[in-house]
Amino acid sequence: MIRQIIHIDEDKCNGCGLCASACHEGAIGIVDGKAKLLRDDYCDGMGDCLPACPTGAITFENREAAAYDEAAVAQKKKDQPILEKFSQRGCPGSAPAVIAAAQAAPAAVLTPSMPASALSRLTNWPVQIRLSPVHAPYYQGAKLLIAADCTAFACGSFHEDFLKGKVCLVGCPKLDSIDYSEKLTEIIRNNDIKNVTVVRMQVPCCGGLELAVKKALQTSGKFLPWQVVTIASDGRILD
Repeated sequence: MIRQIIHIDEDKCNGCGLCASACHEGAIGIVDGKAKLLRDDYCDGMGDCLPACPTGAITFENREAAAYDEAAVAQKKKDQPILEKFSQRGCPGSAPAVIAAAQAAPAAVLTPSMPASALSRLTNWPVQIRLSPVHAPYYQGAKLLIAADCTAFACGSFHEDFLKGKVCLVGCPKLDSIDYSEKLTEIIRNNDIKNVTVVRMQVPCCGGLELAVKKALQTSGKFLPWQVVTIASDGRILD
């Protein structure tokens, strides 16, 4: 049947999950960092999600779609485990946020027993490449740090040496088994990024992260200064 149903523009979606929370039927979920209409028959076409979207990514359209199944939605709410509901609707903790503590004077955030070197330099959230939005205020004028997730554990001075003053994105191409270059291309293309630093481990699989960044820089059409730093498993900075 032809009926009114929502349409989600992935290019505008920042993956904040507010639409999923606003959808009482559970028709919307966050998949690979983007809002998705999970099932047509869960969408009642009323549009409670539209005013919740901060980027205007959701609109109405008239198209061929299964009829709204109120009974199926009611059964889903009854049977679905709480943790599964939470997963499909998206984690509120994945919403983009600027972390102010890293910009504050150390005295404002340190305890008497904590040395200044222990101050977190993280300025943005989320940090995982897969969860990171394409558009966020902290990207504007940013020095972008793209790091293999093991580097912060191997290098004890990671926050002071690499993270300080930068916006950080982390990932592991071996564990995620995805091509990061598409997401990174969009981030670089759509924001005022000043330069890019890649911090990777010495292990061969980390080369995938370096290649993804190189491809993203080339595909974005921007010519940005960039560098690659390699960390040994014992924490030594090799170059």
